[in-house]
Amino acid sequence: MTDAHQEEVLGRIAKGLVYTESEAAFLAPRRRAEQIFEYNRTPPGQEDRRRSLLVEILGSVGERTVLLPPFHAGFGSNVHIGDDFFGNVNLTFVDDVDIHIGDGVMIAPSVTLTTTGHPVHPSRRADFGRFSEPIVIEDKVWIGSNVVVLPGVRVGYGSVIGAGSVVSRTIPPMTVALGAPCRVVRPITDEDLTTRGAL
Repeated sequence: MTDAHQEEVLGRIAKGLVYTESEAAFLAPRRRAEQIFEYNRTPPGQEDRRRSLLVEILGSVGERTVLLPPFHAGFGSNVHIGDDFFGNVNLTFVDDVDIHIGDGVMIAPSVTLTTTGHPVHPSRRADFGRFSEPIVIEDKVWIGSNVVVLPGVRVGYGSVIGAGSVVSRTIPPMTVALGAPCRVVRPITDEDLTTRGAL
């Protein structure tokens, strides 16, 4: 594939347009499959080794980051995580394009963040036709167990996503949202400082 063709494909990806597996094959060297495999088999006591592998795998990673194995990623190199992050087991990043996670974010078990979807018409899915849009999780967000965040979503500062939700649209800051599809059910207010808080 020529440089010009690669640029054309990258341009389509950046615009959220359909592209195929063959067209995107030149991006394969950015995949960190071997390092992810090793990370997921590193003994719990080898925190320094886990940290060094995480630095190799991710596009960027902040301080005091905890990512419990196993985790999974299509690339790994398109994931950017801030400080004081906690990711529980079975976190999946479908990171064909960037996933940006802010500071102080907590993610519960078995969450999927997928930047990529596929066209509805089967003829457009030939050669694994797909489209990709970045995901942004802002600072201090809490995402409950078994949540799926879909392409192009932004979850606003401080928000809580209830367990089992399917997030297909942007969630504003300081709100509680849940359901499939995920919808805002209430704001987060100062009253939540004095209670456990109810979803």
